[in-house]
Order: sequence, then C-alpha cells, then structure tokens
Amino acid sequence: ARATEKRMNIPRSVTFVRLTLAAALAGTVLSGCYVVPLGQPAPVAPSQQSYAVAPGPVSQTFSARLYPSNAEAARYGAVGGTVTNDMNGRGHFSAQIGAEQFQGEATRVAGSRTAGVANATGSRGGNLSCQYTMNSATLGSGQCVLNNGPAFTMHIGRLPCTLR
Repeated sequence: ARATEKRMNIPRSVTFVRLTLAAALAGTVLSGCYVVPLGQPAPVAPSQQSYAVAPGPVSQTFSARLYPSNAEAARYGAVGGTVTNDMNGRGHFSAQIGAEQFQGEATRVAGSRTAGVANATGSRGGNLSCQYTMNSATLGSGQCVLNNGPAFTMHIGRLPCTLR
C-alpha cells in the first residue's frame, strides 16, 4: 500500500516562508492594526485654517426730526436726533432736546415689518417715548412724548438732520 502513496516533498525554505506569512497575516488580522508602508510620510493633522466670513449687513443711520405738536414742546422748537438701524431688529436712538441728551433703543413691533417703538433716557432724568411707522426702507414718521408733557411729531429719513 505504501508503494501507491505518493509523497510530495516540499522544500523546508518554502514551508518556512508560508508559515511566516500565515503568522504575520494572522497577527495583523487579530490585532486590529494596519500596516503603514515605510518611507511614506506620516499623516499630518490638518492645520488651523482660516475661512473668509461674509460680512454681516451694514448698519444704517437715519436722521430723526422732531417738530413740536403741543404748547409744552413749542419752547424747544424743532429738534434733531438719529436712529441707527443695526439690521438685526433693533437699533440705537438719540436726540438732543433743550439741554438734555437722550440715548436709547429702537425696535420693531413683533409681527410688524413697519411699526416700531423707540425709548430713550435723558442725561437729566427725563424719558422720551416714541412710536413710529416706516413708510419705506428709508422714510418713516411717528409721535414722541417726553415724560413731563411735551409732544413731538417725528419724521425719519436718510437726509442729514441740520436742526439742533
């Protein structure tokens, strides 16, 4: 029976190479590692990059002219102020009435694209309260009242205010 059996003789060097490759493959698969070829540069973490950011909307400044609308306001005459729209739903409001400087905020009424409210506190303790409507993107009108009674009709526009 031994005479019919053929035996393959595999040289030891081939067997050694096969066993080495099998062991290396098994070790790689079981370790979860990967092989990085030698001579290749290592991957570099991305450097901090700067990105160009589009500028936000530019604020707009409008003149506000306040004309006396009652006897208490007549002593001040026509006065000027400014409204700066920050293009984010609110803005800054200022006016000089007599010897008092007023500073405050202007906002649009919730749900309205045209109606707004402006309030300012004076340097001498006074309060100025205004309601306005923008008739276009650059023109509007409204009413302002000082806490001690003087009332004004307000006109808002892009023209420079020369009244003081």
